[in-house]
Amino acid sequence: MESRPMATQPHQRPPSKEEKTRSLWGDALYHLFKNKLALVGAIILFIFILLAIFAPVLTPYTIDKTEPAMRLMPPSSDHWMGTDDLGRDVFTRVAHGARISLLIGLFSISGALLIGTSLGLIAGFYGRWIDMLISRIFDIMLAFPSILLAIAIVAILGPSLQNAMLAIAIINVPIFGRIVRSKVISLRAEEFVLAAKAQGMKNGRIMFHHILPNSMAPIIVQATLGFGIAIIEAAALGFLGMGASPPTPEWGRMLADSRGYIQSAYWTVLFPGLSIMLVVLGFNMLGDGLRDALDPKMKDQG
Repeated sequence: MESRPMATQPHQRPPSKEEKTRSLWGDALYHLFKNKLALVGAIILFIFILLAIFAPVLTPYTIDKTEPAMRLMPPSSDHWMGTDDLGRDVFTRVAHGARISLLIGLFSISGALLIGTSLGLIAGFYGRWIDMLISRIFDIMLAFPSILLAIAIVAILGPSLQNAMLAIAIINVPIFGRIVRSKVISLRAEEFVLAAKAQGMKNGRIMFHHILPNSMAPIIVQATLGFGIAIIEAAALGFLGMGASPPTPEWGRMLADSRGYIQSAYWTVLFPGLSIMLVVLGFNMLGDGLRDALDPKMKDQG
């Protein structure tokens, strides 16, 4: 009787000493830095962050200084991005607009993350009627197109930059809530959660000290992607006249004020629009890189 060779398991490379010593977040950062697209996105965002921080010292002009004699001047050595219909320097307004757009994303997504994460934790952990009530609220909010819901909120509260940020935060709450809820449902039956309950640990401590830290990966990814979405939504509200009011140099408002000069003075529309595109692209590329770095399956494929 012939003997058959035993089936061998596919060869797996043992983890290196460096990989063994890296922590979970250190390993995620290592894979993030290896992702070229994510690095490009991070560089784009870093440039705009520097532009926002040092906007007052990068140009000798102010955001509301009008020079009728210099109106609609094309890009030159004196005005790198030209001037608008009131003779204001476009580069100065784009640079200060970066500060406004990034702050809109920061405050809007921070508010949505705080409220959505809290509601998602409560719904996923307690379940039953609490979960049903919160989930139905999320479903109702998600049934409306996000921009229409934001317009309705701003219309009720009144057009302003602050109300626009509040509206953007509200419409992003169910997105974070549903992500956290699904993650909590998958974690609440894990052994470490059951062990914490058996020790008599309070529910609040279990949620915030055991479940929430293990749910951070999808939250971080969604927060990064949400920054870009918030900037687009703020620009849309500004374009419709429901966000920042003149002379605030918000990018969407700049597009609205310059739409009548697309053919005669293209630079008044090009540079604010290009800024929106690049910042959103940067956040999306960085968010995709974070998702790949924090997903074990994606790292195994790499």
